[in-house]
Amino acid sequence: MSTLYEKIGGEAAVDAAVDLFYKKVLADDRINQFFEGVDMDKQHRMQKGFLTFAFGGPNNYNGRNMAAAHRKLVEEKGLDDSHFDAVMEDLGATLVELGVPDELIAEAAGIAESVRDAVLGRG
Repeated sequence: MSTLYEKIGGEAAVDAAVDLFYKKVLADDRINQFFEGVDMDKQHRMQKGFLTFAFGGPNNYNGRNMAAAHRKLVEEKGLDDSHFDAVMEDLGATLVELGVPDELIAEAAGIAESVRDAVLGRG
């Protein structure tokens, strides 16, 4: 059976999705403050690696786990469920804009949702 990574178009699709996703995130006043001072080239690379792995592609992700990667944002900047929801909205809008079918968007959302507690320091 094909992975979500293969179904959405592999590396080129993930690259396009991450690029568009961060354009949306950086324009989103609900969450763009979390990216002030962030090396966005590195952020893009890490996100592409994570999504590739999370969607069932090759495991080239070598970043920190979700809790460690977001701990400072939770503790010092108040990252919470409302911000995670905004990220989910931006991810969904990205996938819709790229023409990803609804059932694959639902699958991607489920994968993203599965890390909510870890990202927010509850898991």
